[in-house]
Amino acid sequence: MQRWIKLPDGRFVDAARVALIGKPETYQRLDEEGNDLGPAVTFNLGLDFQREHQLSVNGTREEMSALLKALMGSTGNGGA
Repeated sequence: MQRWIKLPDGRFVDAARVALIGKPETYQRLDEEGNDLGPAVTFNLGLDFQREHQLSVNGTREEMSALLKALMGSTGNGGA
């Protein structure tokens, strides 16, 4: 069964195909003029163990937290 999850950048991925989640890293986001936009988080999602099938996903802490919760299946089914 496919379970499609929307990534913060607008792409969709089948949650059942995710084989690995990389280590999260934080960094400061800046706009074009150098103004601080606050912290951001990035990590790799591996849809397979080959490097060509890995996605780099980045967004705010809230977006990444929601994505990880959705990947772990704790949304929409009462946490079971």
